Amino acid sequence: MKNGTEQLPGAPPRWLDRIFDASLLLKGLFAFAELASGLALFWAGTGLILNIAQWATLEELSEDPSDLVATSLLQAASAFSIESKTFYALYLAAHGVVKLLIVAGLWRRVRLAFPVGAAALLLFVAYQLYRFSQTGSPGLLALSAFDLFIVALIWRENKAFGPAT
Repeated sequence: MKNGTEQLPGAPPRWLDRIFDASLLLKGLFAFAELASGLALFWAGTGLILNIAQWATLEELSEDPSDLVATSLLQAASAFSIESKTFYALYLAAHGVVKLLIVAGLWRRVRLAFPVGAAALLLFVAYQLYRFSQTGSPGLLALSAFDLFIVALIWRENKAFGPAT
């Protein structure tokens, strides 16, 4: 070893370790935001959601009453039912909890977290792509691409550990 900087044979380059850790940090922050959003949505009434949408679109609609994004947001908030609110609140909260558990396991390098984390993220990607086919939302494609990138990093990081003992 030269000054403790040499790596073990077959270990991923150190810059990949840093990318993996940075990706985990981002995924953890997004997961926490999902959990917080789900909890906030759970406790928010549909009236509050409509009021927030009206406040958020007020300036844009005063300038252009036919603005597509603002009118779409307002229509969605107006039609937001209690059932929809409950579904999205539970989905966001559960999604956040699952991802936080995955991130915690991967961060601590728990062997089981690698295959479970990769499988869970692939299931999320499958659902996100299904939702994309229904909605056409480019955000779902971006999220899916990020999740697939993390799955690739998980696979590479797991290979560095060698066979399970």
